[in-house]
Amino acid sequence: MSAPDAPDAPAGRVDRDRLTRLLGAPGCAWLVDRIRRRMERAEPLTGPVTLAAPTDGERAAAERLLGRAPSGGRSLSIRLDAVDTVLRRSGVSPDGLAAAVVALTRPVTLLSDVRRREAGAWHDAYTPLTEFCSERPELADWGERVRVSGLVRRLARDPGSARALLASAVTALRSLPADPAVSLPAFAARTLGDAHALDDGTPLATLVHSGVRALTGFPDGTGAEWRREAWACAGLLKDALSSTVLTVGLRGTPALDWATDSGEPAVLTLRQLTRTPPRATPPVVRVCENPTVLATAADTYGPHCPPWSASRASPRPPPSPSCATCTPTGQSCSTTATSTGAAYASPPRCCGASPGTPGATPPPTTAPPPAEAPWRPP
Repeated sequence: MSAPDAPDAPAGRVDRDRLTRLLGAPGCAWLVDRIRRRMERAEPLTGPVTLAAPTDGERAAAERLLGRAPSGGRSLSIRLDAVDTVLRRSGVSPDGLAAAVVALTRPVTLLSDVRRREAGAWHDAYTPLTEFCSERPELADWGERVRVSGLVRRLARDPGSARALLASAVTALRSLPADPAVSLPAFAARTLGDAHALDDGTPLATLVHSGVRALTGFPDGTGAEWRREAWACAGLLKDALSSTVLTVGLRGTPALDWATDSGEPAVLTLRQLTRTPPRATPPVVRVCENPTVLATAADTYGPHCPPWSASRASPRPPPSPSCATCTPTGQSCSTTATSTGAAYASPPRCCGASPGTPGATPPPTTAPPPAEAPWRPP
């Protein structure tokens, strides 16, 4: 017997009552399941099928089906050719075994058709991404990586969910970079209708964060600080109140002017820096990670201290050959300089500490030289 020509053919000529008694018994359920699997794969209904550990009921059902006891042994083996012959000769299913199984269960869908339809559905799911990348050619490489890496398939359960996910991601990315900067929850609420849509760990946040890095050229990395800084590069701020920066010698707002005239450091939040940045523009803002440097500078120079800032975030591994205690880190520090239009000054060993060693040597009694020359205490 060859492969079934029409696994979903109508079964009007099948004697349903006799077929149910022969092949529809519970003891034949395993046999019907094996036959359907072969039909789904378009394999011929020939040769034996074997059940490793049959019950007495399964052996009795096979005997009724074939009209004789099957071969002995621990396993139960039935030849599909023999079953097809019995069904045809008895008139139970003149069209053979395939028509009998369809009549007994339901039409069979070929796996090749299922895979073809699924592939088409997944192709259509990427339509929002394809259209977006055609509008933004600079993101074409990122869009191709998203497609071939399987990221969307891991984040979404099915093509329908994937299309919705990609549509939301494209909606967010079309509005980036945000100018002026805005908090991440506020952006999510305004753009996506849900303030928590871009919370860490959600599929949408994962996909949009990937697009943000491609949009801004932000390097790959790991960790909460890395994610926060990547968002900030696109104008999306996390922890706008809890992210703070220590400053000294900075002017441009009444509070900063008062602190500088008093020779005292000031604490600024990320919200303050983005909503009401300092109006004054010093030529250089020196950045470090050791607040002891700011305290020493304030003690030494008082109201005449040049502008300094120090992040209060946990430092990340420093890029060589910078000092481990003086590499600029945290979005507040970077915003301090960018909001004032000043240049960074974070030279190697600017705080006088050895690489990887906390603390600093007190600064000299004269004002530090310009940024081009690293401040190196004697």
